[in-house]
Amino acid sequence: MQMSPPETDGTTTEVCSEFVDELPDTLMEEERAEIRPESEIMAAWGDPPISLRCGVPRPDGLQPDSLLEEVNGVPWLPQPEDDPTMFTAVGHEAYVELQVPSGHGAPAAAMTTVSDLISEHVPELPEGTL
Repeated sequence: MQMSPPETDGTTTEVCSEFVDELPDTLMEEERAEIRPESEIMAAWGDPPISLRCGVPRPDGLQPDSLLEEVNGVPWLPQPEDDPTMFTAVGHEAYVELQVPSGHGAPAAAMTTVSDLISEHVPELPEGTL
């Protein structure tokens, strides 16, 4: 699977690498896929792929009044709002982007697994900071 790695600084790369290393081999009953270029800050599962990129830029649509979905204490920005397939975890030192194609059904299972690992491995920003 071809993916574009985000540009990250040293600290973000370190945090993201540790986080991605802990991601499961199976997500939503899909096996982990090989990605190109190889990257320690991205992962994918299945076909069509469920994809994850850590260290993406702050989403353009993220505002103090954005409608966020909270999963296990991690706030996510769903995009597009009306029928989201991309979710960006915010409020932590690295933004994590999770794309779940509609063919995989509701993204809740993937978001729950990823949220728990974000809480463990990606430090939170100060309260009130997105």
